[in-house]
Amino acid sequence: QVQLVESGGGLVQAGGSLRLSCAASGGIFSIYAIRWYRQAPGKQRELVATITSGGDTNYADSLKGRFTISRDNARNTAYLQMNSLKPEDTAVYYCNAIFTRTGISSWGQGTQVTVSS
Repeated sequence: QVQLVESGGGLVQAGGSLRLSCAASGGIFSIYAIRWYRQAPGKQRELVATITSGGDTNYADSLKGRFTISRDNARNTAYLQMNSLKPEDTAVYYCNAIFTRTGISSWGQGTQVTVSS
């Protein structure tokens, strides 16, 4: 089962950009679909973006055009590029790897993103 470590979060002003990384180890990264979720204080965790093992991507409707998910299988790493950030993007961002054939899933510990107005 793959282990995940997120990085790249931090404090940024509204309109700025951040790139989150999700580094995987202990498994065959390329067979997993990768999902980024986020959870703001007092709110439910929401799905931000998905990239399949084949590289197909999908986004939450509200985030299309601002966020881009990608993966580098050679580096066992997935990314979430976030542009034009808004204060409402403030949340803990989590990486999730799922092997869709079996449902086996792993989570990272999360990385905090704070967008100031």
